[in-house]
Amino acid sequence: MAAPADGVAQTARPWAADLLHTWFHTLRPSQWYGRNDGVDALLRERFAHLTGPLSFRPATEFLCDPDTARAAILLFDQVPRNCFRDSPLAFAFDAIARELSHGAIARGWHQGLPKGHAQFVLLPLMHSEHPADQRESLRRFAELGDPSNLRFARAHARMVFRFGRFPHRNAVLGRSSTPAELRAIAAGNVW
Repeated sequence: MAAPADGVAQTARPWAADLLHTWFHTLRPSQWYGRNDGVDALLRERFAHLTGPLSFRPATEFLCDPDTARAAILLFDQVPRNCFRDSPLAFAFDAIARELSHGAIARGWHQGLPKGHAQFVLLPLMHSEHPADQRESLRRFAELGDPSNLRFARAHARMVFRFGRFPHRNAVLGRSSTPAELRAIAAGNVW
């Protein structure tokens, strides 16, 4: 099923349609990134309860149509970063988000979407601490053609290529930071 021109979901799964509508129509693009207690509360109230139960389902269940896949990617990549900010749970669903991202890309479901929408299909790769995902992220964001997103993809990749992980996650995940990682954090490599 092709995404409609406005990117609104045409899916039989109410949670997926609701999440896509909330993300792309209730929220403004300026609210997609950064700390916003109101956005965090909205997403926590509406969608946090879905992350745990749905994360036990196989990724293939969400790769049945483009809109369900896009909603599931948001649910497992963006929603936890808002709902569980400053907690290990913020990153707990990254593996399924990456699997969904790879599946959606393999099916070409990121193509033809507005750039502002397509970026969210690709973001689990940028958020990954795996070098292969970072290489794929750089390639896909270059293809997307948005200089701002590509700049962020390059910054993320630099950290993973240099440290094998994102140093700014260390404290939340209970990992020790090296002096070089602490300098990278102090230099603003936090997202």
